[in-house]
Amino acid sequence: MLVSEEFRYEMPTKIEFGVGKIDNLAKYVDEVNGNKVLIVGDPGVLKAGIIEKIEMPLKKAEVLYHTFSDIGTEATIESVDQAYQLAEENQCDVVIGVGGGSSLDVAKSVGLLLGNGGDIRDYVGLDKVPSQAKPVIAIPTTAGTGSEITRFSVLSDKKAKAKLSVGSMFNCPTIALVDPALTITLPPHITAATGMDALTHALESFVNKETQPISEALSIEAMKLISRSLRLAVVQGENLQARKDMLLASTMAAMAFNTTRLGLAHSLAIPLGAKFNIPHGVVNAILLPEVMQFNLIGNTQKFIEIAKIFGEKVDGLSDLEAAEKAVAAIRKFNEDIGIKQNLADFNVTEEDLEEVAKEAMLSGNTAINPVKPTIEDFKDICRAVMD
Repeated sequence: MLVSEEFRYEMPTKIEFGVGKIDNLAKYVDEVNGNKVLIVGDPGVLKAGIIEKIEMPLKKAEVLYHTFSDIGTEATIESVDQAYQLAEENQCDVVIGVGGGSSLDVAKSVGLLLGNGGDIRDYVGLDKVPSQAKPVIAIPTTAGTGSEITRFSVLSDKKAKAKLSVGSMFNCPTIALVDPALTITLPPHITAATGMDALTHALESFVNKETQPISEALSIEAMKLISRSLRLAVVQGENLQARKDMLLASTMAAMAFNTTRLGLAHSLAIPLGAKFNIPHGVVNAILLPEVMQFNLIGNTQKFIEIAKIFGEKVDGLSDLEAAEKAVAAIRKFNEDIGIKQNLADFNVTEEDLEEVAKEAMLSGNTAINPVKPTIEDFKDICRAVMD
């Protein structure tokens, strides 16, 4: 892509990155003119004592707050409704989300409802939010989703066994407090899965048809950070430099795809995750090498660049052979960090693929993938990682 071509890059969120950033939380609440706070976090961050760390600076500054922690492994419509009701009852005017993507997506949805009213289902889709949300301060504790800066909230409708997406620049948090120290206690398997989610964000943004110079630079740097630090973060959880690299990579990858969107791995990950309860990072990791293989001819030079980022030697190879080195590198990367599952491990069968493929075809990510897929292509990608 030529730099002279037209493109747009927009990101309304202020990013505060660094160890100890949460110590200044009360200052940031004051910055957004907050008087009463709703803290949104899941039971995991509550049990780990992270919510207490969030509360301490608020108590010290005598900031009034309420805490909501009834969130499962996924953000749900029901959690949003309950948290919104609590915020309304207590006249909260700023939301602090702390945790992984589930907590942050619920927090963003509550901020959106506080600013716009109605039901969160009213805003499902792209750019259906009429006005600015109430201020949201997003504090990630995992290095993967990038929800602390993105316009998207992905919410599960448990009754329908479906995932719904709200996408709007009005849904972006006001401030992202990105504190690597909060990720130190992440267990290895979650570090691996969330790290692969971040990698999939960076990679799919980099090769899709909406790519542009600013997002490309962000994707490249994110992939470089992940290639050098995810293995270390998995096996040396206390390694603060590796944790810094991964959290920065996650945020940068999100800054890339927030504008460009993604590709077929995410098109498939949404229905597979919703129907079979596969963790989002794990399903992306399972799918990514096969999606890359499918996409090679659509953006060969980009895949050669990815191969080089991951240390593959490509001299003397044809372009396609060099690009295939990228696929091999990501397969090996999955193995190195302990992600060895397949779709059959989550009870996905041949009979399920038609419905999954049809849902994936409807994703906005499918339309911008570098190679146009058919329903059968989606099914073939899933078959390749079935066992």
